Amino acid sequence: MGARNSIVLFFFMLFALSSASPRHKNKYKPCKHLVLYFHETVYNGTNAADATSAIVAAPQGANLTILAPQNYFGNIVIFNDPITLDNNIHSKPVGRAQGFYLYDTKDTITAWFGFSFILNSTDYQGSINFIGPNPVFEKTRDISVVGGSGDFFMHRGVATLTSDAFEGKYFFRLRVDIKFYECW
Repeated sequence: MGARNSIVLFFFMLFALSSASPRHKNKYKPCKHLVLYFHETVYNGTNAADATSAIVAAPQGANLTILAPQNYFGNIVIFNDPITLDNNIHSKPVGRAQGFYLYDTKDTITAWFGFSFILNSTDYQGSINFIGPNPVFEKTRDISVVGGSGDFFMHRGVATLTSDAFEGKYFFRLRVDIKFYECW
């Protein structure tokens, strides 16, 4: 009886392990891929007509038109930036990047992002939602794609951010390489 139970247990374990292995060889191949650019101009007290973002909170005693000393720690910035298909700020926008970031470390410049791409073009309709840290001095940074709507309903994946342009403290452009691994 003991040998029979051992054989049954062996085959049960073998079946359980074989069914737990991945069935798709291309499990980590993206189901959709998109590259977009967003262009940000931070309000500095003199550029209200061109600004697409503003500092809305700062450490006590800090100015809301100048990023705080010590790696901008404590600043919170909201934005509503144009999104384009290429790196030309004068290209026709395909949507808006809307959200916020906050500077959350004192020893280096690191921002934590929470934002959405709201797309309204002939190619794409809907939103893509992002969340995660952005260590600014790294060449590429990955943040999570946590959902979406419209053409991106329930999509999830990873967006790789690359600083495409950076002009002082008040303008930057990000290349956002989005790879969706879960598409509905």
